[in-house]
Parts: sequence; structure tokens; C-alpha cells
Amino acid sequence: MTLRKTLGTVAAVLVAGAALAYANRLTLLQYSLGWYTDIQHPRGPTQKVPWQAGPATASKPLAERPPNIIVILADDMGFNDVTTHGGGYAALGAPTPHIDGIARDGVRFAQGYAAAPICTVSRAALMTGRYPWRFGVEFTPTPGAMSRVAEKLYADPDRIYPIIVDKTRASQSKAFNDLGMPASELTVAELLKERGYHTLHIGKWHLGSTPEMRPNNQGFDETLFMESGLYLPQESPDVVNSKQDFDPVDRFLWPNMRFGVSYNRDKTSLANWFTPPKYLTDYFTDEAVAAIKQNKNQPFFMYLAHWGVHTPLQASKADYDALPNIPDHRRRVYAAMVRSVDRSVGRVLQTLKDEGLDDNTIVIFTSDNGAPNYIGLPEVNQPYRGWKLTLFEGGLRVPYVAQWPGHIAPGSVYAAPVSNIDILPTVVAAAGGKVPTDRVMDGVNLLPFLQGQKSGHAATAQAARPLFWRDGPYRAVQSGGWKLIHAERPAKDWLFNLQADPTEKNNLASQQADKLAELSALLAAHHANMPAPLWPSFLEMPVMIDKTLDKKQTRDDEYTYWVN
Repeated sequence: MTLRKTLGTVAAVLVAGAALAYANRLTLLQYSLGWYTDIQHPRGPTQKVPWQAGPATASKPLAERPPNIIVILADDMGFNDVTTHGGGYAALGAPTPHIDGIARDGVRFAQGYAAAPICTVSRAALMTGRYPWRFGVEFTPTPGAMSRVAEKLYADPDRIYPIIVDKTRASQSKAFNDLGMPASELTVAELLKERGYHTLHIGKWHLGSTPEMRPNNQGFDETLFMESGLYLPQESPDVVNSKQDFDPVDRFLWPNMRFGVSYNRDKTSLANWFTPPKYLTDYFTDEAVAAIKQNKNQPFFMYLAHWGVHTPLQASKADYDALPNIPDHRRRVYAAMVRSVDRSVGRVLQTLKDEGLDDNTIVIFTSDNGAPNYIGLPEVNQPYRGWKLTLFEGGLRVPYVAQWPGHIAPGSVYAAPVSNIDILPTVVAAAGGKVPTDRVMDGVNLLPFLQGQKSGHAATAQAARPLFWRDGPYRAVQSGGWKLIHAERPAKDWLFNLQADPTEKNNLASQQADKLAELSALLAAHHANMPAPLWPSFLEMPVMIDKTLDKKQTRDDEYTYWVN
């Protein structure tokens, strides 16, 4: 009898537990990625990164060596986050003097575009000099678990347009780590390595995490790899957090992101994740400085891909405390994060100067896309409309500056539209190399125009060419000062004369039938015969074009859908 009662009690507890788990299944799924990470990738203590030592002495004088090349990529940094363009947070005590200094000592690209309004696609374009949909990278990798929690996370009675989830497609998607850039693509690191460069990656990758797709198999000799997405543990006394309860992305990130990096994973004793010793932006900068010093006697290419200023919003306490005049907590955290990225740029530039390398180093600073509306800060992309995830200028126009002393005139302003597809052909040419001829290359070598080798002023000499963007059926083209955005949800075209209307306020689609037809034909021709995406989209998210996510929506608000 006692055994029967015991078994009955156990069964009742199991049934109750199962019922409780079922009732809270979405909450469990929301936390599942973080729990899986903790089990699969326990983080070890801080490790010293063993950067490979270059030659003890240089074989040639600096002036006779090909230039060192450093690309610093910020994450989700909006056009108005820097003071380079006359905006930014200078009045709030957070200017960006070091980013501004690159423009002062080199060139500011007045129409600097990201190749996509989202991380992975934009980064694949930078790495290859090609539109990524040419090789099937069209959507940003998204965990399949998101399909089961997205609607719950996005639910809000004040939101008019629903999130749309195709759970069948989500079930067909590959594992998150398997989504990325195929190894058959030739990267800027591979092309520079052929020219004798030592190649270094520090920070975010987001182009796949299988051994075939990680940086070490894509041309990088060394990689300090951001494995997850916290700047510091949430409970650290050295961090100040800002959580946005209205943001579904934020609510997914906080329980699932961890604080960990790896070095040359699968190749060294540091293959496992380990814990950085300090705030992530500062840590990546420390390591960039150390790697520059190790390679001062040989040509090197460094891709410093910061996580800042991507969510989750976390500032170092030191930076937060330095901005007491900003009363709004969220804005203060964000401005402090911008401050840390700018300080990183300054420290890299100062190290080049201290090591005598600054006169023969190309430094490029830009962002992977515009800032998002889901952080609830309306000024981040001003004066442009739209946000990350949209094909309006706010999602695509980014800070974009470069310097190369003796080759780019200080204080230059480059007026023609450029994109991060142009980085590869430009720096490969500077290194004396050539771009591949066995595939379509979309980027342009900007050096002849920056150096005045072509007739005309550098600001106007570049030949006109269209720029394209693609996100499933959501597409855009900019050509000859005009821009067309085509969406299927809602079924709408936006046509803008950017020369007369750079902030895209006046939709001329119903008034300029000939121009609409011309740009529609350009779109159709470009996208004809493109391969299928390497993985399917399963999520469509509405984005209000003129409002941050925390604002009440009305039927009069213009909106678009991001396809992923």
C-alpha cells in the first residue's frame, strides 16, 4: 500500500510538473538558447591571447612596404551617432573626436551606404565586395526557437500590424551555427593574405560558426571571436544596463546572451570560450593594440568588428558616470556606448602613431547598418527616415570615413554614393593585388578617384552606377540621384528624388511614371536569375518608418515589413 501511494504521489508530481512546463513552454523556449549555451560552452577564466609575433625587425623601410589596413566596423551605429556630420551627442558631453579625426585627416564619404540594413548580409558584402544574394546570403541567421516565441514577445495591444511567422519554414531551417557565408567565397582577408599580409579578426563575425565558415577558414590567420553578446555580465559592478521591456529583440537577448570569447577556436588550447577581463569594447581595443604591436614589422590587415553599439544596451560604469548631464537613463547608456567606440578608434590611431605606422596605414571606419527603432531613441539616424531593417536612408546611410596619409588629401569630401562592397576592391588595389575574375564583383576601387588619378574632381569623377538592396521581396535601387523602394507587404512603391529630397519625405511614385518604370526595370534586371537563398525566411516583422517601437501606432503611420 505504501509503495502504491508513493508511486501515485510521484506520478502526480510528474503530471503536475509536465502541466506546469507546458503552461510555461514559451517562457522556457525564450530562455532555452542561454541554457543550451551554458551546457555546451562553459566559460573558462580569462586567458592571455597569444598573438603571433611578427618579425623582430622589418625587412623593408615602412615607405617601401604595402600599407597596413585596418577596417573598424561599428554595429548598429546610426548616421547621427557621430559628430562627423554635424550631429551626434556633443551637446550632451559625448562627441566622437577620434572618428571625426579620421575625416579631418582623410575623407568623409557624404553618401556612405551599408550594403544591407541588417548585420549578416552587410558583413558578407564587406568581406567579399559582392552583393551577398549572389551567393545565397539574403537573410540574417535567426534561431529557430525565435519562431515559437516571436509572436508572444511582440504582442502588444497598441501595435496595429502583427508579426508573421511561418513555422513550417522555421522547422526546415538549419541550425543557427550552420547559417552563414559559404567558404567558396573569396574574402578580403584571403586576397590580402596572398599579398603577404598577416590577417587578424577581432570581435563580431556573424557569418557562420561551423569550422568551414569561421574566420580561420576565410583567410584570417588569427581570430579573437565574440561567441555571444554581453558586454559584461549583467550583475557586474562595472556595468550599467538599460532594458527595453517594449522590445521583443531585447527581451530575447537578455536571457540568452553570455559573456565569452574564443581565440583561434579548433586550432589552439584556447579553443574553448573564456571570459574577457573587462567591458567588451575596451577589451577588444586592448587586444587590437597588442596585435598591432606584434605586427609592426610586417604588413597586416585587421578587421576590428565591434559589438558596440548593438543591444543589449550596456555601458561601462566609467563611461556612464562621465555623462551625468544626460538625465534620460537609456540615452545616457547609449551615449556612453558611443563614447567607448570612439575611444577605441582613438586608441588604435594613437598606437599606430606610437609605433611609427600611421603614415603607411589605411584606416576605414563605418557601421554595418543604421540604428534600430527598437531602442526607443528617435534621434539616432537623423535627419533620415527609417531604421535598421528598413531600406529607407536611416537604415542604410552610415558613418563612413577613411584616411591614408599622403594618398588621401586631408579634409576630403567624397560626394558620390559608396557602399561597403567598395572596401574590398579599394584596399586590395592599395595592396597591389587584383580582384577575382571568375565571379561577378560589384564593388568599385575608389583609389583612382580619391587620389585624383582620373580627370575631374574626386567628388564627381566616379562613374555613375546603381546600388541595390534586397531582403526577399523587399528591395531597393538607387541610381542617378533617384531611389525606388519596392515592398510586397504593404504592396507599395516609394520613389524619391534624393537630390531634391534627401530625407525621403515626398513619394513621387504616382507622379513620375516614367522614372518608376525605369528604376523598376533596373530592379528586375538585377535580381533576375539570382540563386535561391541558402536558408529560408520564416519571419516578417512590421517596422514603423517614422516612429520608435515604444510609440503608439496609428493607421496614418507609414510602415514596412522586414523579411527574415
